Amino acid sequence: MPKLRLGIRSNSRRIGPAIYLAGLLALGSASVTPAQESSQPWMDARRNPSERAELVLKELTLDEKIALLHGNGMPHVPKWQMPLTSLGNGGAGYVEGIPRLGIPPIVISDAAYGVRGGGDNGRYATALPSSLAAASSWDADLACEYGAQIGRELRNQGFNMTLGGGVDLTRDPRNGRSFEYAGEDPLLAGTVVGNLMKCEQAQHVIGDIKHYAMNDQETGRNIVNVVVSKRAMQESDLLAFHIAIDIAKPGAVMCSYNRVNGTYACENSYLLRDVLKHDWAFPGFVISDWGGTHSTSKAINAGLDQEQPMADFFGPKLKEAVEASTVPMSAIDDSARRVLLAEFASGIVDHPAAKGVPDVAAGLDTAQKIEEQSIVLLKNRDAVLPLVNSQARPQVNSIAVIGGHADVGMISGGGSAQVDPPGGNAIMPPGQGATHWQDHVWFPTSPLKALRAEMPASKISFDSGQDLAAAVNLAKSADVAIVFAYQWQAEGMDLPNLSLPDGQDALIAKVAAANRHTIVVLETGTAVTMPWADDVAAIVEAWYAGSSGHVALAKVLTGQVSPSAKLAMTFPKSEQDLPQVDIPALAPEDAGQGTGVENGETHTASKYSVSYDEGAKVGYKWYESQHKQVLFPFGFGLSYTTYAYSGLKVGGEGEHRTATVTITNTGSRTGTEIAQVYVTLPDAAGESYQRLAGWQRVGLKAGESKAITVAIDPRVLQVFDESGGWKLLPGNYTVGTGPSSAATTLKAQFQVN
Repeated sequence: MPKLRLGIRSNSRRIGPAIYLAGLLALGSASVTPAQESSQPWMDARRNPSERAELVLKELTLDEKIALLHGNGMPHVPKWQMPLTSLGNGGAGYVEGIPRLGIPPIVISDAAYGVRGGGDNGRYATALPSSLAAASSWDADLACEYGAQIGRELRNQGFNMTLGGGVDLTRDPRNGRSFEYAGEDPLLAGTVVGNLMKCEQAQHVIGDIKHYAMNDQETGRNIVNVVVSKRAMQESDLLAFHIAIDIAKPGAVMCSYNRVNGTYACENSYLLRDVLKHDWAFPGFVISDWGGTHSTSKAINAGLDQEQPMADFFGPKLKEAVEASTVPMSAIDDSARRVLLAEFASGIVDHPAAKGVPDVAAGLDTAQKIEEQSIVLLKNRDAVLPLVNSQARPQVNSIAVIGGHADVGMISGGGSAQVDPPGGNAIMPPGQGATHWQDHVWFPTSPLKALRAEMPASKISFDSGQDLAAAVNLAKSADVAIVFAYQWQAEGMDLPNLSLPDGQDALIAKVAAANRHTIVVLETGTAVTMPWADDVAAIVEAWYAGSSGHVALAKVLTGQVSPSAKLAMTFPKSEQDLPQVDIPALAPEDAGQGTGVENGETHTASKYSVSYDEGAKVGYKWYESQHKQVLFPFGFGLSYTTYAYSGLKVGGEGEHRTATVTITNTGSRTGTEIAQVYVTLPDAAGESYQRLAGWQRVGLKAGESKAITVAIDPRVLQVFDESGGWKLLPGNYTVGTGPSSAATTLKAQFQVN
């Protein structure tokens, strides 16, 4: 596995509070400023964050403690309580500080793939490739660069807390927020998001991991009750959260809108108190999703620490509850202490955010680098790619670029993740002067212009694809046709299906029939179905490509960069193969959000439920267990060269195992292979599928061989017993390695007694 920033723990799966806190304190004390000239002892940066938080807590009044436990509104939302000048930059929310004690306010921004909302205020933010794209790089170090870039630009805009860090698994690829997350496997998703947020928080912003937990669909997200067993949760979504939290040591975890087994996530004592704070010893604070708080006493006693964006339940009602002794002062102290600890540990007290000018050029370079390593080559018949020095044809004299608005831009993901493009939307919606958060937003990143810059000797023509006859005629006249196709996603909605919208499937089919050398470039935030897959020469998944996506894509298409990414999620053949063939129609979607109704709403949990009967069989595990053929498997991705695997050996003992295998570049170009290791548990586990257990990126020159050793993550070897916790079962374990989850033909075994 690539330089994982995590420690291997014992079989108990619980890290002790002292160990977790030591990691968090180390993060908070890194690169601190010298001790400040102050008579206030908590302002001495030489003290550890826990001690400093405790010193401040002793000085606070009840009103000051409660002020730390709720937001004060956000712009454009009714009832916001603070003047806009106090909210600083606007952003997503604001928590008052304690000025008399030197404790700064928390100024919060959405920042899934870049800082949101700067365009309205004349500010610039780099849009990075989507989180799902970054996960497809399988590169922890690249994820670190991703987070650091966002952290720097948050501070440039005056923010000191991020709302990024989405780690919910892709149970259903139609989920409107799939692009904000990191795929379907808990080890991969947790590792990528954990490293991303660790390095983001290292820029002195409070880090966040979300949406905790089981927020795996947007349909009915505010009322839906997710029914799932504890074992299934622990071995899937919760494992992803645990891994991410272990690595990142975030200041905050955001609880989700939905119910879990009948209880809202933001007042679910099993999720918040039992698992997060007790079993995982999480020392930071739990922040509600915006409008996701539904009670006062129940919520805080269950483990919620901070309500956002208002004070409907954690403002005057919380004070009344303390005075009436329905909420103990110890609960108030615990929550306030957690917020203070996060402020000190993240460094926002010693390193106040100051608005500055972002390094735009550096941001664009980072975005390009990430996209180059995130583009997945799914098909390459007759080696039609790369376009330059291709085996298929020595010279491409003419190229037809068709569809996808590729002449002016590339699409991005919407909702609260939306980053404003510089200069505004490249394709402004009719009749609108500004961008709405659920508009299709196109960055002014033209693939057409980028290809022309890389291939000045070739004739490259464009057709919008609106007129099928015109598009077909252009394709017939060209050596190569490149069809750009898109699928837009956003928060608050799920896709009706996985088909390309706006008649794009028909366009691709017609062009492919006219030109054998048709290449399809997909700009999507999730999987798509491809009825034309057998008819085209090449398929390239570019995802939502970010501020430099056009440049990165042109580098890959022309061969200056050899693709190395692998899918972080399965592409199924159709919706009929999904665990839930139809997403339940739950309405009204927004019922219960921000209503101010104590402990409830008019809808019963049983009426608006979705049962995750697939349990822990998420993604590739489901398809393998059901013997379903897929379009493209998890972990799949081609290169401009080829690789061979040999000599698999398993070492170690007990739960501490390694897999050693030799990888050979059998092609004619330098490339990077992502070698994957999977484990199948003994029969006693009751699982017929394999689990991703580790991986390593391997750079190889043509003809070169390397023996690599991959540590098998011990958490993947265990099962969760609802009556006894995590267990390592005795029996035979099968280790498989290969280039994807569907190609682990090299096998070895080890025995646990």
